[in-house]
Parts: sequence; structure tokens; C-alpha cells
Amino acid sequence: MGGSGLAATRSDRPAIQVESLSAGYGATTILHGVDLAVAPGEFIAILGSSGCGKTTLLRTIAGFQPSTGGEIRLFGQDVAGLPPEKRGVAMVFQSYALWPHMTVLGNMGYGLKLRGVGKAEIRKRVGDLLAMLNLSGLEDRNVKDLSGGQRQRVALGRALAIDPALLLLDEPLSNLDAKVRLQLRYEIKALQKRLGFAAIHVTHDREEAMTMADRVVIMDAGRIAQIGPPEEIYHHPASPFVAAFLGAENRIDLDVRPGPDGALGLQAAGMHAPAPWSGPAADAPPHGAATAFFREEGASLTAPDAQVADSIVLPGVVSTRAYPGGHYRYGVEAGGRHLSVKDAGYHELGAPVGVRLPLANLHIFPAAQA
Repeated sequence: MGGSGLAATRSDRPAIQVESLSAGYGATTILHGVDLAVAPGEFIAILGSSGCGKTTLLRTIAGFQPSTGGEIRLFGQDVAGLPPEKRGVAMVFQSYALWPHMTVLGNMGYGLKLRGVGKAEIRKRVGDLLAMLNLSGLEDRNVKDLSGGQRQRVALGRALAIDPALLLLDEPLSNLDAKVRLQLRYEIKALQKRLGFAAIHVTHDREEAMTMADRVVIMDAGRIAQIGPPEEIYHHPASPFVAAFLGAENRIDLDVRPGPDGALGLQAAGMHAPAPWSGPAADAPPHGAATAFFREEGASLTAPDAQVADSIVLPGVVSTRAYPGGHYRYGVEAGGRHLSVKDAGYHELGAPVGVRLPLANLHIFPAAQA
């Protein structure tokens, strides 16, 4: 099997492009003017909290949910008015959505049968997919007799059998155990690269999105908060929401001001003196009241009165301690806030410590945005 014929003939255009897309249920608007373009062969992951609109976006692209405004174009063709079966799009669901009375062959070949493909060709194409999905020899088995991982592979094979221009995946791995989920992550990504189709994958699993996608979309309240390669959105979140959503849930208040010598200083509650900004001027934080976000692995513990170059050190007290394996996870009361910190060293509860925050690990925004 090759990639979609539609993709091959129109590869100069986005596989899917939505512009100012709106959708909702009754009087409730869920999507508020979403813009998204996916290149041929690109794997996009959509992340967001429950109710943010990520599944509604997927269903609207597929045609299961009508749009109330905007455009949906597949390789340049307007498909917003077409039913799902006419869009050249296939969808894999969290619930598998297999026909329980059918065999593996019957399920995977169902879409081909509806398109008038002959029995011999259906068996050949399904056989090719079974080999790719590590399901060879199971074509005549009833899907009720398969494991969860095998059922999801069948659902994936059914979607791929029709050679779609775009594959939509709605949290397809969330019902599987951890080991099978990791294996299927690799298999789906390898198949996508091998066959060359574009894919949009909705997930609530941050690691899943970051490891599978070429670009990650962060959604918030029916809008796209940020889109970019995994490394970019992780290291350079565009807003406090994105920073916190991607794990930088610790926050401290800062006062950012030039000192008497003109050098920029960052002052937090409990610090004896401001920490001088030593990074590039182009990356300098905004002046005035600010809020800094950081991940627990981006901090460490030191002496409360330590002076560390290119770092803020906040004096505090250890309030909680847990050992998840390989490191300790501490809760520290510092500067009027409860901070979570990973550290390899052992510290007693109630011990005075300093929370060391390298400036490079801080995501700093004006206080008004936070």
C-alpha cells in the first residue's frame, strides 16, 4: 500500500486546512474561529484539558459534527458540506467501534466492501495491513476473541484500508495498559511514516503527544493557545496557561527592575538581593511585576543562604517528602508559596533549604497575564 492517492497528486497543498472554524452544540459554541493547516505526511497531536474542544475539532473535520462557520479544505477541496464518507478521511475511536459479529477480515474490509472492491482484492489489501500490524493469520478470527491491543490494531487497519488522505485518531490508546500503549505509539508512528498519510491525533497524554508528533497543538477553551514542534512549545511556552499545562506548575512572584548600575535584577520574596540577569538581552524578562513558572525537575535544593551564579535561591522549609524512585520529590514552603522540587539528596522534614532556580529554567510573564 502506498500513501493516499489524493495526497500524492496534491502534495503541494496542505493535507487539511481549517480557517476560522466554529462549531458547537445547540446554542453553545465550542470552537471559536480555529485556524490549522496540516502538511502532507505530517503528524499533528492535539493536547488540552477536558472540554477544550479537541474532540469537537476532530469530529468537525471528519464530518460527524457540523460546522457553524469557517472553512474545511482537504488538499484544497472544500469538504465542509460533504458527508463523512465523501471526505477521504478515516477516524480511529477510543472505543474501537468494531462490528462484534464480524471477523477481523470483515471489519477491516468493511469500508472497501462499501466502495465496491472485489473480495479477492479486499483479502489482499487486508492481508498486507495485517502483516504491517503484526496480526497475520488472524483474519478469520472474531474480534470478540482479541485482546484490547489487537482490537485497536484492527480498528487502525480498518481506517487505513480505505487509503485515506487524512487519518484522525481520537484518544485511541487511552483504554490500553501501559506496555501495549507504548508499543502502539511506536507502531502507529512507524506506519504513518511508512505510508505517508497525514494524521491528527487527539490525546490527553502529554508524553504521548510530545513523542509522536511533528507539531503539537495546545487548545484552551475552543481556541489554539500555541502550536509548534515539541521542543519549541516545551522550552518556549507562549503563555502562562501553556507553561503550566506542559508541567511548569510551580510559580513565584518576581519584581524585575534595573539596578543602580543599569543591570537587570530579579527579586523574589525572601531573597536578600536581586539575582542579576545574565542571559541575552533579547531574552530578558519584562520589567516590573512578573510571574515565573518552572517545572519541579528544573529546580534543586541547596543551602538557604547559597549564592549561585545565574540562579535565584529562595530560602524555605521542607514540608513534604516522597520517594517515587531515583530521586526525592519535596514540597517546600518558600516565599509564601508551596513549591514542588525534585532532588537526589535526602532532607529531613522541617529542614531549612534553599530552592535553587536556574534563570534559564524559568518561564517569565508579566504578572497581569498570569
